Amino acid sequence: MNRSAFIEQIAGLPDKPWDLVIIGGGATGLGIAMDAATRGYKTLLLEQADFAKGTSSRSTKLVHGGVRYLAQGDVALVREALYERGLLLANAPHLAHNQDFIIPQYNWWQGPFYTIGLKLYDLLSGKLSLGRSRHIGRNEVLEKLPTIRRSGLKGGIVYHDGQFDDSRLAVNIAQTAAENGAVLLNYMKVTGLEKQADGRINGVKAKDLETGRVYSLPAKVVINATGVFVDEILQLDNPGARPMVKPSQGVHVVLDRSFLQSDTAIMIPKTDDGRVLFAVPWHNKVLLGTTDTPLNEHSMEPVALEAEIDFILRTATKYLSRPPARNDVLSVFAGLRPLAAPQKETGSTKEISRSHKILVAPSRLITITGGKWTTFRKMAEDTVNEAIRTGNLTAAPCRTKELHIHGYVSHTAFAAPLNVYGSDAPKLQAMTTLQPELGQTLHPRLPYIKAQVIWAVRHEMARTVEDVLARRLRALFLDAKAAIEMAPQVAALMAAELRLDSKWQQEQVNAFTTMAQHYLLQPVDTKEHHKATA
Repeated sequence: MNRSAFIEQIAGLPDKPWDLVIIGGGATGLGIAMDAATRGYKTLLLEQADFAKGTSSRSTKLVHGGVRYLAQGDVALVREALYERGLLLANAPHLAHNQDFIIPQYNWWQGPFYTIGLKLYDLLSGKLSLGRSRHIGRNEVLEKLPTIRRSGLKGGIVYHDGQFDDSRLAVNIAQTAAENGAVLLNYMKVTGLEKQADGRINGVKAKDLETGRVYSLPAKVVINATGVFVDEILQLDNPGARPMVKPSQGVHVVLDRSFLQSDTAIMIPKTDDGRVLFAVPWHNKVLLGTTDTPLNEHSMEPVALEAEIDFILRTATKYLSRPPARNDVLSVFAGLRPLAAPQKETGSTKEISRSHKILVAPSRLITITGGKWTTFRKMAEDTVNEAIRTGNLTAAPCRTKELHIHGYVSHTAFAAPLNVYGSDAPKLQAMTTLQPELGQTLHPRLPYIKAQVIWAVRHEMARTVEDVLARRLRALFLDAKAAIEMAPQVAALMAAELRLDSKWQQEQVNAFTTMAQHYLLQPVDTKEHHKATA
């Protein structure tokens, strides 16, 4: 992917309409771009920030049917998600894999209760099952989870779900769409919707946030896939429109691997306030989450509330032999779920639907909302099918069920950090062979190397230090302090590649350091850090 080449494409044919213009570069928008491009439609995607900047990089990193949705009786949603889980693990095995979970049993009734429920979960996954659930005894639980609280432990239930790297998958989906003819632009903000005399939308106005240039982009169909920001686009179409989304915040904290010491995850099915909590091994760390807090407003950088952090640590303390404290937290991050707004205000997001909804406005603006990462492909298929009807496009079948996503390899011979690149890993390895200094690690606490920064700029449209350290590499989410310390090196590597000056470097380091403070429970002294890196 090359941003300059994509800019040339939108500037070169200003009057020729796109079949689809997609607003939003998260999981849903990127999935739609991939689906549409593989069907042969002329496809353009516009994202105001970076791909997966919002919710799509801040998930619990699970590809799952949703055990809690089964408990709520939403069998259809669980069946659909389990089917999509199977497809994703088959189409992107370099990023998604089978993950073992254990529900620890501390009461006698939990064994049969959860064993029966998970047998239904297994049944709903059908031919795409990742393995059967089973009850195991206390000793086997302790063998698999050496740091689980021993007092009162009676046994556990093992089950299987998927795990993945969310923003890495987003980048690979974007690359797949591009390889099939789509044009995708980050840092391109839609500022208006263009309409013909009868009020039907026939294009968008968009501003390149890097240059300030404004483009008028004609389109047969415009799709609003902006997640928690869908209402902003709906307001452009119809000022005063009723809100479609009620955001819910989910917070995660990241700990050192020593708190789990296992490749098996823990699932706590019911906490004190009825939520689900996971402790999941991820990139050699432990991810704890999540919360479910209704919000009345949203932003590009949501901030974890103290009550959410305390809830996670307090709950984890009940199940881990070594209680995690605030000073053990390596990173804390918050994401916003774009839940479909309820008809009546309930005050609880547990009652709001996670299934997706498609709305076609009188102007023919198509809006897709709800859903989750696991079902991104099905959401895209349904949306493109609607775009064909709304825009009178020549019908073409969906091709994504068995489509290998960019980077696909059945198994990788590369260890971290190159394993997540799949078929691209040998190319990064070749870079380090030609220039051995590119094989140097960027920080002693993380495995990332200099070659990854160069690759992110050349092939993955990384434009800022944050793009690299938050989403192309996962440093910010794994160890925020280390990420801040890496920023000057990353800025220098990017500046050389993009031919930018030292002023740009310092601005990037300052901006990233300021933003990254929200991922630390004990903030770094920004002034002292700048003195150290000047």
